[in-house]
Amino acid sequence: MRESDFKTIHLLNKKIISCRRCPRLAEWREKVAKERVARFRGETYWGKPVTGFGDPDPRLLIVGLAPAAHGANRTGRMFTGDKSGEWLYGTLHKFRFANKPTSSSADDDLELNDCYITAVVRCAPPTNKPTRDEIENCQPYLLEELKTFRRIGVIVALGKIAFDWTIDSLEKLGIRKYDRHPKFAHGEKLQINERLSLIASYHPSQQNTFTGKLTHEMFDSVFRSARNLLS
Repeated sequence: MRESDFKTIHLLNKKIISCRRCPRLAEWREKVAKERVARFRGETYWGKPVTGFGDPDPRLLIVGLAPAAHGANRTGRMFTGDKSGEWLYGTLHKFRFANKPTSSSADDDLELNDCYITAVVRCAPPTNKPTRDEIENCQPYLLEELKTFRRIGVIVALGKIAFDWTIDSLEKLGIRKYDRHPKFAHGEKLQINERLSLIASYHPSQQNTFTGKLTHEMFDSVFRSARNLLS
C-alpha cells in the first residue's frame, strides 16, 4: 500500500467514527450503549460507528451487513464479541487469514493477514435491519475502501444485502456493469474482471448457524475458494 493510500484509510476511518448521517441509527446505537444488557452491564460500550478492521493492504475483502448491537457496537471492532465473530474468525484462522481463532475485544492482539473486514452499514441498526436510505448514506465509505485497496483479488459478501450492495458499489465505480442483477446464492462465484472475484456466503448470524442453514462445512468452502483463488 502506498503511503497516500494508508493516509486515505486513516482519514476515512476518522470520518466514519464521527458520522451522524443517519439520525435513527445514531439514536439507536447510543441508546443501546447507555442501557446495555445484563451480561455486559459492567462494560463501557463503544456506541459509535465502527470502522473496517484488518490488513491495510489486503487481497481479501469481507463485506458484512452492520455492527451487532452488543457485539461491535460494544467492542468497537467488526465481528468482535458475538457468536457471528466466533464463526468468522475461527474460519479465517483455519485458512491463515488470522493469527488466532477468537475475537473478544479490540485489544486482544488479533491480527488479520492479507484480509480486511468492512460492512455496508457502520452503525448497529434496530432489529439488524437498516433502511435503504441508511445504506445509501453509508455507501460512500465502502466506495472509498474499494477504490483505495488496490490489491483486492477476492471479495466475500456475507448475506444478500452485502452481496447486492457490493455489486451496486462495483457498478458505481465502473468496475463491472450487469444488464441483469446477479442473484444471491450461497457459494455463488462471480468473476468481476480479470483480477477480481466475488463470492457470496450466508451471513454467520445465529439465525443461520443455529438452524443449520449455514454449517461449518459450507462456510469453510467459501474461504477455501477464496484462498485457492488468491493462490
